[in-house]
Amino acid sequence: MPVLSSPSRAQRYGFLLLPQFSLSSFGLAADVLMRANQLAEQPLYELLTLSLHSNETVRASCGLPWRPDLELAYAPRLDALFVIGDEAGTDTETDDLARGLGQLVPQPALIGALGTASWWLARAGLLEGYRATIHWQEIHRFAESFPHVVVSSNLFEIDRDRATCAGGAATLDFMLALISQTQGNDFVAQLSELFSMERMRPGNERQRIPLATRIGGSQPKLTEAVALMEANIEEPLSTDDIAYYVGLSRRQLERLFKQYLNTVPSRYYLELRLNRARQLLQQTSKSIVQIGLSCGFSSGPHFSSTYRNHFGITPREERSVR
Repeated sequence: MPVLSSPSRAQRYGFLLLPQFSLSSFGLAADVLMRANQLAEQPLYELLTLSLHSNETVRASCGLPWRPDLELAYAPRLDALFVIGDEAGTDTETDDLARGLGQLVPQPALIGALGTASWWLARAGLLEGYRATIHWQEIHRFAESFPHVVVSSNLFEIDRDRATCAGGAATLDFMLALISQTQGNDFVAQLSELFSMERMRPGNERQRIPLATRIGGSQPKLTEAVALMEANIEEPLSTDDIAYYVGLSRRQLERLFKQYLNTVPSRYYLELRLNRARQLLQQTSKSIVQIGLSCGFSSGPHFSSTYRNHFGITPREERSVR
């Protein structure tokens, strides 16, 4: 991750608000920075809202009009610039964005996009050869449109001097990750508590893509079965129980899992539990035995051997490489 600037002075973050920008993403990002200032009891960050054209009032996706502080062309020195907007508009607007960013001197140490604004950066040619992400609803179309962008389904990506975020709640995790670069993990841990966060999600955690989206909405029984599994991690249900609760025979349930998820129910359930255990190992201080029990394993040795067989390392080794 790049170091944005020396923490000895306030960092200036610009937010370029484009038509139909997400007010929630902008609000989250701005709130994190302002609360960081309050926590530090000094101005660590300055915020500046920008527009693509002069005297432009930009309307958010919720319909609220916003009058930015300055036109992009007249922006002062920025440590980071974040683009927020709906899918890119006309070719002229995209060219205006590329031209405006190119005229910024010095260039911001980081240029980023929140949510579907990744379209704008990609169309302006600013993501070629970079890892990037976008909201899960746009991932496939985005990857097809920009074959030279390394597209992931992660919550956020920070690749050299480019950053992209899936938007929504992931904006909070993204901004905390940026702040940790200069203010440290202890400061960010305190900051996250102000938002009542149970945990901070790392950038390489994948977006939660609804099963109905992955397989289509034509298989409600399969979606219901997976929801039952996700709700019963600590005390796993049997395959027969799951089939009974969703109103299918065991054979019918197994056929659905094989056809749409290419696995059997028991295997899918086990992977859900192991992935949850991995998350807890990486992001909490709970003991290995506690984690194993909370993920439905009857004993520590059983958990460790199953974990090693699946991931190739033991839970203890997993935790040691955090």
